[in-house]
Order: sequence, then structure tokens, then C-alpha cells
Amino acid sequence: MAAVCRLLCFLVCCCVVSSVTDPRDAAALRSLNDQWRNTPPSWKKSGDPCGAPWEGVTCNNSRVSALGLSTMGLIGKLSGDIGGLTELRSLDLSFNKGLTGSLSSSLGDLQKLNILILAGCGFSGNIPDELGSLTELSFLALNSNNFTGKIPASLGNLSKLYWLDLADNQLIGSLPISTSTTPGLDLLKKAKHFHFNKNHLSGPIPAKLFSSDMILIHVLFDGNRIRGTIPDTLGLVQTLEVLRLDRNDLTGVVPSNLNNLTNIVELNLGHNNLSGPFPNLTRMDSLNYVDLSNNSFQSSEAPTWFSTLQSLTTLVIEYGSLQGPLPQTLFSLPEIQQVKLRNNAFNNTLIMGNSIGQQLQLVDLQNNQISTITLGSGFTNTLILIGNPVCTSALANTEYCQLEQQTARPYSTSLANCGTTSCSPDQKLNPQSCDCAYPYGGTLYFRGPLFRELSNANIFHSLEMSMWMKLGLTPGSVSLQNPFFNLDDYLQVQLELFPTGGKYFNRTEILRLGFALSNQTYKPPSEFGPYYFIAAPYFFPDEHGGTSISSSMIIGIAIGCGVLVLVLVGLGAYAVRQKKRAEKAIGLSKPFASWAPSGKDSGGAPQLKGARWFSYDELKKCTNNFSQNNEIGYGGYGKVYKGLLSGGQLLAIKRAQRGSTQGGLEFKTEIELLSRVHHKNLVGLVGFCFEQGEQMLVYEFMPNGTLKESLSGKSGIHLDWKRRLRIALGSARGLAYLHDLADPPIIHRDVKSTNILLDENLTAKVADFGLSKLVSDSSKGHVSTQVKGTLGYLDPEYYMTQQLTEKSDVYSFGVVMLELVTARQPIEKGKYIVREVRLAMNKSNEEDYGLRELMDPTIRDVLSLTGFARFVDLAMQCVEESAADRPTMSEVVKTLETILQNDGLTTNSTSASSSATEFGSMKSVPPRHPYNDALPKKDVSDSADAFEYSGGYTVSAKVEPK
Repeated sequence: MAAVCRLLCFLVCCCVVSSVTDPRDAAALRSLNDQWRNTPPSWKKSGDPCGAPWEGVTCNNSRVSALGLSTMGLIGKLSGDIGGLTELRSLDLSFNKGLTGSLSSSLGDLQKLNILILAGCGFSGNIPDELGSLTELSFLALNSNNFTGKIPASLGNLSKLYWLDLADNQLIGSLPISTSTTPGLDLLKKAKHFHFNKNHLSGPIPAKLFSSDMILIHVLFDGNRIRGTIPDTLGLVQTLEVLRLDRNDLTGVVPSNLNNLTNIVELNLGHNNLSGPFPNLTRMDSLNYVDLSNNSFQSSEAPTWFSTLQSLTTLVIEYGSLQGPLPQTLFSLPEIQQVKLRNNAFNNTLIMGNSIGQQLQLVDLQNNQISTITLGSGFTNTLILIGNPVCTSALANTEYCQLEQQTARPYSTSLANCGTTSCSPDQKLNPQSCDCAYPYGGTLYFRGPLFRELSNANIFHSLEMSMWMKLGLTPGSVSLQNPFFNLDDYLQVQLELFPTGGKYFNRTEILRLGFALSNQTYKPPSEFGPYYFIAAPYFFPDEHGGTSISSSMIIGIAIGCGVLVLVLVGLGAYAVRQKKRAEKAIGLSKPFASWAPSGKDSGGAPQLKGARWFSYDELKKCTNNFSQNNEIGYGGYGKVYKGLLSGGQLLAIKRAQRGSTQGGLEFKTEIELLSRVHHKNLVGLVGFCFEQGEQMLVYEFMPNGTLKESLSGKSGIHLDWKRRLRIALGSARGLAYLHDLADPPIIHRDVKSTNILLDENLTAKVADFGLSKLVSDSSKGHVSTQVKGTLGYLDPEYYMTQQLTEKSDVYSFGVVMLELVTARQPIEKGKYIVREVRLAMNKSNEEDYGLRELMDPTIRDVLSLTGFARFVDLAMQCVEESAADRPTMSEVVKTLETILQNDGLTTNSTSASSSATEFGSMKSVPPRHPYNDALPKKDVSDSADAFEYSGGYTVSAKVEPK
């Protein structure tokens, strides 16, 4: 009887567990599951949406609070059952082209909805008026569907809305504004984004639509049929940054107060019928891109603002009415990249001058009236003069008078390092690993980029870098292909994101990436401007590759496989045991037996200077059988153990993982090299073990741990200002030795505070050459096919150009210097310390450079920090964006020695050169893996979820798009 009771209790508990979801929500989701095809495998009718849980379903207190199924390949309708999820706060069904039909009015029942994203689907019909009842809505994206009809005036009720994207549909009619009885778009005072481009909207732009209390930053009305004049109320919206009214039927005069919009970076009024005087853009000093083409402005000479807009990168005024001479100062603007003035009436002599902007790539003046030209010596890029009188004279046969000129190819992510590797048609080549995989891809559309030069690799490198950093991907796993400006003047780029460590993304990862790109959580670098993304269908492996089989067959196969595996394991264990016995016998008698000669450069025992061979049993004994209590660090190479020899010497023993060991010859070359690196500021190699399948490196033990532990307070060591200066000098000397006196020189490539160790006297010693590169040529340059390092310390120029030099170490060391001042991680709470220090310095004239709030509290209140200003100046020189502007490590050493000498301290100032021991000759094989190649045990890794080197920082989570 008791057993029966226990069984009943168990069944009751199972029932309770299986009914986690509120019955109303469970019924609504199961109904949607019945109507949709291609729902995730976890969406089973018998399962519980919150308890299982179902993929894409987020619950709170048994109620469904979020439903996100981006890029799942869903097919079906969005029926009225969606209205049953009354606690829903976020609904994202973006990038499912198979979702068609009209939207149900029951969406209006989702009164708590905050985010509604249906971008890139196949919905049609009218946008329901009921959406206007979703008063909590802050983000509404219905772009890239087939919606028809008018924009509902009821959307004016959405007082919390900041993102409104209705672009790329077939909407008609005029823009609704409020009356005494109806709402309108003019009531959206918190809106920052009006994206109505690429529709069939008509009628005039109502003057009432804009007012001084609005905070709009993007007004995108391009590609419609809007007529009438531009209202002067537009000039009241001081926050505007991007204004696109191009490709409409606008007429009349451009409002004279337009130049009040001093924050605008892109202004496009092209392809209208605007008339009157040429617009006055004076004082719009933030302008990067201007297009006033194909209008009917009165004839005039070039306006004065041609020479005054210092931020201007692109000037496009084609098929215009400009005449007279062209001011040569236009070509000397510091940021100018393209000047496109074809089909105007510029005449007289074209004088470009000798102070031409370094970024100027294209000057298109075809079909003007230029009779002579004085080029000067500063311009060697594309100049098009065909259709001018000057091309009937001596220039007739030059390239300037040819329509087709040699232009640079647009940037695409290089696959050159992958050689001739090819993939099947449904897979793509990962540029980082050169493996074939199934990327998450689609098309990025940038609606208002601030540049038009598509061959500039640095710009696109910054986009790649920001994507893999902010989207949590592996460095180098972003591919950009075939950028071009389409007929809408949008920058269109094919994007592919590759999975880490496999061929596929799982569904959870696809949902995360889709939401980040549809909800605008991901922010590109600022020069790319507003964007939208349309994802391609994704290949999910769980839906391909064969027919289903019965459960009985599966059980039978499983049993058979289990028996076979047991047999094979037994045989394998016997074989391994026999092999180990043989290897142990050989190893104990001849520790270098596996390094038998196979060529003139390969044989014999390693030639070591000061390092010794340890037996496996000896290291096993001194680490107490490699016990967990003796473990002091770990990394990609393996684990690090503290060991105590019988004579009392402490050791740090780095034990390689079995799966990561290298060949005997490579290990021999490595320890030969490491044994020759001798400097008091480098962690020294004591010996090695190569026995019984083990590869271990034995280093001197550093009793005071890492610099990072001391700065964070974990070690209990107080680092006053003088100690910090000595640590900076010591580690700088170690790096200078590697750069200048090693033969061949060594670039560390992973300088950071966890790789600077402190001995019993707090002497700094540089460790971890796991990412190091030998430099064999005199220029000290090494082209790396894979960028490696640690985020926050990584040299941005090295990432952009993939050109590794010793200046990359200098940048990383500069970040360490800033850590010594602030005791902060390089990337902390989304903020990059280099940027924070630079901003503080730019805003302050104080002796402490305004860094008081950033300084480590343990040194902040000290009355005098001698040499502080010079130390900070030196750090900021080290983190200059251009490697050419950074000092060498030897110069850093000299400056730090001077700071300490001025402080009256003993620097032991024999230079790095005098205290160094030079290498003997050796082969150019990269050394790797000294003591502690990763963070110490239980340390917290740097957060890089919201970081840009040059574009500042944002905080991931729910962030207002911009």
C-alpha cells in the first residue's frame, strides 16, 4: 500500500512539473504550433512550453513573457491565437518569409507588449489600427513586408515609442497628424526614428509633423511619392543626425532655417524638383555627406560652404546649375573623399592646388565647361574630365578624359590564407579557420553611411571587428562580401557569421543573433549610420539527412552499438596498457630516445643552457600526484601546478593537456629556445619533462602571483606608487630585451597584467610566450594570418592590418600602464579604459589630467605622485592608434628610468642592453607556453560584450538603437 502511495505521489509530482505553463498560454502556443510549419523540434504538443522549455519561449512566473523565433523558417499565418499571450512583452518573428497573410487585430490584446519585430517576413494587408492600443510599445519594426493601405493614425497613441520602422512596404496615402478627435505621428515626442522610406506614400509633409520638443535623430522618407514643400518646422528638430528626403516629388524652396540643424551628418535632398536659391548649409559643421543632385535650383557659383565644412567626406551635386570656377579649397578639406559634380556648368581653369586632402579618391567633373587645368603634384587618384573643353586639347589622350578609369576593387573579406580550399555549394569557407561551415548570413543595408569609398579596408575591418566583439563570436569569424551602393543609395553588403568550433549554429544562437540584428541591439561603427538586416534561411542539421526510424529500431541499434563499444574499449585499453609499458621502459633508460636522429638538424638530446631534464615521477612526487590543491593556474595549453623539490626549491610546472601536445622535434626546439632566454625581468625556464606521453615545462616559482592579482587586492599586497613605477620599469626592460637583444627578436603578442608576475622582492617578470612570434628580418615585421591576443590589450592597428610588429607589444604595455594607474580591467562594465582616460584628459586642465575619478583609490589621496603626469603621457603615447606614433620599448625604458631617477629612487638603471644575455643561434620557431598562459584560477575574464576601439562603447542589453 505504501508503495502505491509513493507511486501516486510521484505521478502527481510529474503532472505538476509538466504543467509549469499557465493553461491559457500553453493553449495559445499549441494552437500556433498547429498552424505553423518548421517550428523548432522542442515544440511538441505533449511538452510543456515553460517547463521543457520550448526554444524561443521565455517565461516568468508560469506566464510567457517573450516569444522569439527569428530566422526559423516558419511557414503559416499569425492568427488571433497570439492574443492569448496576454503577459507577452517581446514578440520577434523577424526574417521568416514564409509567414504571410494579414496581421490579426488580436495583437491589440497584448497590452504589455514592449517590443514588436516582424521585419523581413511576408505579411500583407493593412497594418491593424489595434496596434495603436499597445501603449507600452517602445520598439515597432514592420519593415520589409508587403503591407498596403495607410499608416494608421492610431500609432500616434504610442507615447513611449522611440523606434518606428515601416520601411520597404507598399504603404500609401499621407503622413497622419493629430486633430482634435484623432491621434497622429506628431504626438510621438519620444520617437528617435521615423523610417518610412521605400513605400508609396504621397501628399505633402505636414508642417505640424515636426516641433521643437521632438528628439528625432533619423528621418528617412526617401523613395516615396511625397510632394509639396519641405516644411520649415523641420529646422526646429535640433537633434536630427540623418535626413533623407531624396527620390520624391518635393518642390519649392529649401527652408532657410535648415542650417539650424547643426548635428546633421547626412543630408540627402537629391532627385526632387526643388527650386529657388541654392541651399545655404553654412554652420552645419557636422556634415559628412551631402547630396543635392537632380533638382532645379537657380544658377549660381559654388557656395562658400564648399570650403568651410571641415567634416565633409562626400559632396554630390550632379545634374545641377552650378557655374563659374571651382574653389580649390574644396580639395584640401581634411576629410574629403569624393567630389561628384558632373553635368553642371563649372568653367574657367580647374586648380586643385598642392594641399590636396590625403583621403581624396575621386573627383568626377564630366560634362562641365572646364577649359584648362592645373593639377599640382598632390593628386594621383581618379579624376574624370570627359565632356569638358579641356579634353579636346592636349589632355585628349590622357586617362582624365576617359570614362572608364582604373578604380580600386571594393573590399571583401580575404580568403587568400585558405589557399585553394573549396566547400560544397551549401557551405561557406570560414575566413578565420579555413574550415567549411554553415554561416548565419543575409544582407546588411546601411541607409545613410558617411562614406562612399568602398576600397578602404580599415573601415570594413572596423565593422568586422565590432561584429565579432559585440555579437560574442570568435575573432575573424565575420565575412563581408561585395559591398556596393544600390539604386536606393543604400550600402548593401553580404554578411556571413561563422560558428565557433563547429559547422553549425544551434537554434539558441540563431535566435540570439537574429534578435540582436533585428532589435538593433548591435551597433555598427558610427560611420555606417542607420541600418537594417534581412537574414537568409538557415540550414538546421536536425531537419536534414534522412528519414525517421522507429523507437524499437533505435533501441536495438543502441544496444548493438553499446556491446560493440565495450568490446572495442576493452581491446583498446589492453593495447594502450602494453604500449605504455614499452614506452616507460624506453623512457626510463633513455629519456631522449624519441629524439633519435632523422636528419642533420633533428637528432640528439636538446642543447640546453641552464635547464635540466625532470623525470615524470619526480614531478609527480613534488606536486603530490598533481593534486588539485597544488593547482595554481590554467589555460589553453593546460594546467599549472606548484611543486616543491626535495632540496626546498619551489617550481611552477606547466603540464600540457594530452590532446594539445606537439611533436617531439617541435618541443625540443621550443625548450632549446626558452632555455636561452635569460633576463632578470623574464620568468626563467628551470627545466622540462618529455616522458610517458607527457610534455611539461618547469619554471621558477613566483610567490607573489600576477600583477593583476595585486592590483585587484586578491594577493593582499599593497602597491604604492613607487612600487608601481618599478614594476612598470622591470616589465618594460623584459620586453625591450625580447625586442632588441634576442636573436632572432621576439614579439610577445599577449602582454597583459596576468602575464606579469612578481617574485618575493616584487620584481616584475614577464611570462607567457604562448602567442609569441619570432621575427627573422631586420624590419621586425611579421604578417600574421591569424590575429591573436587578449581583448582590451589588443593593438587595433594589428587587428586592422594583420601586420604584427614590436609596436603591438608597446600598445598592450600602454594598457598595462593605465591599469597601474586605475587598477581597472581594460574593459570594465562596457567601458574601454584607453577611451575613458583619453576623454578625461581632453576635458580637463588639472594637474592630474582629470583622472582623479579613474585612479586607484589606494594611490588617489597620496599627496604627491612624483612623475605621475609624465607616466600618464608615456602610457598615452604607447596607445596611439598609429604604430608609427608609439615609442619603442627601449624608449619606454629610458623614460621610466628618468621618472624614477627624478624621484630619487635607485633604478638599477643598467639598461636593458647591459643586463641582457644574448641568444645563441637558433631556428625561427615560435616559442610558446611559459608559466601561466591564461588567467589564474577563479579569476574573472574581461568583459568585451560592448566595446569598440575607436567608436566608443555601448552597454549591451536593452539599448535604444541609434
